[in-house]
Amino acid sequence: MLFNSHVFILLFLPLTLAGFFLLGRLKDMRPARLWLLTASLIFYGWWSLTYLGLLLGSMLANYALGRRIGAVRASAPGQARALMLLGVAANVGLLAWYKYAIFITDNVAALTGLDFAAGGVVLPLAISFYTFLQIAYLVDTRNGRAEHYSFLDYTLFVTFFPHLIAGPIVHHHELIPQFQRPAIYRFQPGEVAAGIAFFAIGLVKKLVIADPVGALATPVFQDAAAVPPGLLEAWLGTVAFSVGLYFDFSAYSDMAIGLARMFGVHFPYNFNAPYKATSIIDFWRRWHMTLSHFLRDYVYIAMGGSRCGTLRRHANLMATMLLGGLWHGAGWTFVIWGGLHGAYLLVNHGWRSMARERPGLPRLSAPVAQGLTLLVVMVAWVFFAAPDLGAALAVLAGMTGLNGILQPGTATLLSAALQGGPGAVVAITGGMALLTGILSLLILGGALLVIFLAPNTQEIVDGRTAAPEEAPRWPILRFRPHAISACTAAAAFLLALALMADVKEFVYFQF
Repeated sequence: MLFNSHVFILLFLPLTLAGFFLLGRLKDMRPARLWLLTASLIFYGWWSLTYLGLLLGSMLANYALGRRIGAVRASAPGQARALMLLGVAANVGLLAWYKYAIFITDNVAALTGLDFAAGGVVLPLAISFYTFLQIAYLVDTRNGRAEHYSFLDYTLFVTFFPHLIAGPIVHHHELIPQFQRPAIYRFQPGEVAAGIAFFAIGLVKKLVIADPVGALATPVFQDAAAVPPGLLEAWLGTVAFSVGLYFDFSAYSDMAIGLARMFGVHFPYNFNAPYKATSIIDFWRRWHMTLSHFLRDYVYIAMGGSRCGTLRRHANLMATMLLGGLWHGAGWTFVIWGGLHGAYLLVNHGWRSMARERPGLPRLSAPVAQGLTLLVVMVAWVFFAAPDLGAALAVLAGMTGLNGILQPGTATLLSAALQGGPGAVVAITGGMALLTGILSLLILGGALLVIFLAPNTQEIVDGRTAAPEEAPRWPILRFRPHAISACTAAAAFLLALALMADVKEFVYFQF
């Protein structure tokens, strides 16, 4: 079930909210929690009942193992560590089978000529995210940072539908205590209004900006190996993908935060204007913030972090980014994407160290640093967007002008426009295709202005960019529940409903 679908907005969400707050009027909070758990399981089972069983089995096994680790942690620390490592290995093994079996067997077959029957393995929805949540729970239990939760609380934490499919990665200690607060079971108009505002802004981002802009990039990357793009097409495709992904992921993060807020639950922010970053280090503090924190806390630091010297620190950082790239997708393009960001981070850290040692070293101005950061991020996005290495290299060649200025087809359209005007272009492409293309280009231009000039959703709704304790900003644009904001949200929902004829998945659903 998609957040941007009719069945979710018009049926699932209203029924879930109504049942939650009606049951929340009881003195016992467990029926409301059980209702929310049931709704979350229906939300996931809408995609596949078969893999709902896998999710339930995973939760049961991890919860039982976590309880055992907690029981022996003080009396038998060695056993607790062994059980934790066993649990982590089992979770990683399950993820590896479903996500990487085809990738591994294809590469083994290419090297050895042996054919393995792994082509029928289907990637279960959300397995990457719920696996990470449960690995963190096992590690935290062994380290004494997890409470003794009830099975109901634990399963609700893992399956809570706003974050189940594609994050944010919300840890047990951030979420379960909120479910134990009586206040969230009472209807809170301010929280619901803020949640609707987050959700409505995200829905508009997805349908009005991300989908049409992303459509400009799709043919460039999909056809790149067969029809290498020229300079114009390669840069247009790369910019369109970068902008489309920005708004697609920003939209999902907003909608997830908004849905949780309707239930009185606060998620951590997950997106903080990453294209305004002035360094790669800054970029990863702004892009998919909860994933960055997870990789730092449970991968980079677990491997030793910066505690074992400079060389080991650099190796740990590169390994973390390679694993982060592979987590995004089972393909060499994602490994290269992660490796590029690892290399960027090493250069960034090296530059900072040099700047500390040589105070007189010239420093880049903020606009130059921002432009350079965005450029290298877009180069890496080429590998993220391309279906294979051949397509990625063809797009990069196009961006450097090696494929010429324009593809022959584009040159033909341009020549027709110059000689015969719009009518000649319509005769070749069709009127609707021309109108759609022009509209998408206009939206792309407007989206760039929004990225660099407009405030974040959290700045509009909550008055801050990231930290809850941060001083309020953008007071003029600050959301306040009143008639004007209600009418604006209603108009956004009506516009969204009108655009839902062709519902597209969020990009992060494939991870």
